[in-house]
Amino acid sequence: MTWTAASIPDLSGRLALVTGANSGLGLETCRALVARGATVVMGCRSRQKGEAARQALLAVAGGPSPQAAAEDVNPSWGALDLLDLDLADLASVRAAAANVAASYGRLDLLINNAGVMAPPRSLSRDGFELQFATNHLGPFVLTSLLLPLLRQSSAGRVVHVTSGAQYFGRINFDDLQGERHYDRWRAYSQSKLANVMTALELQRRLQAEGSGVLSLAAHPGLARTNLQPASIAMNGSQLEALAYRLIDPLFQSAAMGALPQLYAATAPQASPAGHYGPNQLGGLRGHPTPVRMATAAGNPELRQRLWDVSEALGGLQS
Repeated sequence: MTWTAASIPDLSGRLALVTGANSGLGLETCRALVARGATVVMGCRSRQKGEAARQALLAVAGGPSPQAAAEDVNPSWGALDLLDLDLADLASVRAAAANVAASYGRLDLLINNAGVMAPPRSLSRDGFELQFATNHLGPFVLTSLLLPLLRQSSAGRVVHVTSGAQYFGRINFDDLQGERHYDRWRAYSQSKLANVMTALELQRRLQAEGSGVLSLAAHPGLARTNLQPASIAMNGSQLEALAYRLIDPLFQSAAMGALPQLYAATAPQASPAGHYGPNQLGGLRGHPTPVRMATAAGNPELRQRLWDVSEALGGLQS
């Protein structure tokens, strides 16, 4: 049976936080979750863009908005809230986690969706290489700070959104920040490999403590989002622009690309430490199915080392 957004079970009473929620996969994830009754907290770096996206979703729902008549409001939709969150700024990450705890006191789903792809080398507010900071370290710290809330949930889940680039990744512990040599695609692949390594290591730790929280990973295949045009704009690469034009027929919509992370977040049959991606063309497009993780992610010693380094860099060690 093909799994679609219509397969998502009723999520009434569930609270979800989606990062990078104002566009692309994040926006489609919010749309699907709120349509099934979840209260969705949209974590966005830009409040202006986040509020525009929120209003666009509310308009689809038929309310609540000043323009919507009471009889037009879709009663099955959940609520949509906005959260200021910049994953490249650890002070922002800590403030956002504290805000969730103070405002809601609970959390059922955390979908670490936000990311950047292959920019020229630049640094986060804390001085880390931007892809490492945004794609791995920020989500790692956010997850760690929100775990106490997730542990209180009857069915808490964390979804780490990765990419097929994980299969080409290697964690360069001798030059994590690309200070000696920076290749933007190697840095991207490293950060995406780090996502699945974190998913596996977190699940191991959760099981060891007897927690029912699930840690899972998902990748969207080739999905049309703002990542591709943003990468071209940042790098000014005509070759990259040509490559995207040539493979354009292979791209699927952001709504289809969001299905694997939605499956990981909501499907009752999703497995602990499961990894989901598209089921066609070697994982490039299609509906959600279990897919293999990068071989490097299976090394427990490397996962432990990455965890320890991430705790130290993120200021989480006591």
